[in-house]
Amino acid sequence: MAARAGVSERAATGADADETLLIAALVRMGFIAPGENPQIEPLTGGVSSDIWKVETARGPIAIKRARAQLKVAQAWFAPVERNAFETKWFRVAERVVPGATPEVLGEDRAAGLFAMRYLDPSDHPIWKDELRDGHVDLAFAAEVGRRLAAIHGATAGDPQIAADFATDATFHAIRLEAYLEATARAHPRVGERLMALSRDTLATKRALVHGDVSPKNILAGPRGPVFLDAECAWYGDPAFDLAFCLKHLLLKCLWTPPATSRFLMAFDALSKTYLAGVTWEPRAVLEARIAHLLPGLWLARVDGKSPVEYLDEAGKARVREVALALLARPPDTLDAIRAVWARELGVPDMDDMGQ
Repeated sequence: MAARAGVSERAATGADADETLLIAALVRMGFIAPGENPQIEPLTGGVSSDIWKVETARGPIAIKRARAQLKVAQAWFAPVERNAFETKWFRVAERVVPGATPEVLGEDRAAGLFAMRYLDPSDHPIWKDELRDGHVDLAFAAEVGRRLAAIHGATAGDPQIAADFATDATFHAIRLEAYLEATARAHPRVGERLMALSRDTLATKRALVHGDVSPKNILAGPRGPVFLDAECAWYGDPAFDLAFCLKHLLLKCLWTPPATSRFLMAFDALSKTYLAGVTWEPRAVLEARIAHLLPGLWLARVDGKSPVEYLDEAGKARVREVALALLARPPDTLDAIRAVWARELGVPDMDDMGQ
């Protein structure tokens, strides 16, 4: 789900109809002339959208269309109009941090899709792939935190942004229900705690939230992180963005164990740089909300509607044990969470590693 290269996949049922829709939209957006038949290549992506690479006379572009039913095992539906909010988030974020998003080239809201500049993986690798291979750039992780803080800070308390991104229903359906509330049903012992986190998050209105800050949605571009897949964009609690991203760095310790210490250092680099940029509310207050949310979102990647694909049963059990303990006695700091996970994994104290 991004303006990036992916592995080609065979067209699924309905591919001819998709191509007809795409060609008509490309004509309406002015990328091709009537009668042209450009090369269209389906790309692999995430669970919530279809994406294609299209060769045009002006160069390759990426077309993205939101799906009403997401591609997961459990039933998971979401409003398709989230596409329009994704492009709006790109434009707002780009004004704050130039180069932090792919360039939006056109929209066709009637067809539920938009066009953006295609970013080649030769110079824009996916951060998730870098982490999988054990390439953990601490300066890059810190820059993710800096850019998020800048976007949150520039939009905090802005009544126009709040009105433009009043997407509570979409955010609830794609993020809170699918992650926290679905996990609450799987774990009744902490069910009320997870439901309270969902309610409190939805009620907190501070800044413009991306909603899906995951390594798979960040490109390691030559000028720094490029954020993709902002279809969950919402004016709400910025704590969600940090908790959502940081839990991935914890999970990666089980995917690429030799890089565990570096993942924990990246966790620190991202979180500390972000918190250093917080000016719109007391840092300790925001950090506590992040720390309270993180274990719930972490557990959701095992037992929610969108589990990570790379954990074996032993890994899932370790995540459950630690996340459930943290939900039962929620810490107020991110250092406390990182320290608990480091002890579980047998990693030396970060002070002993020069941190």
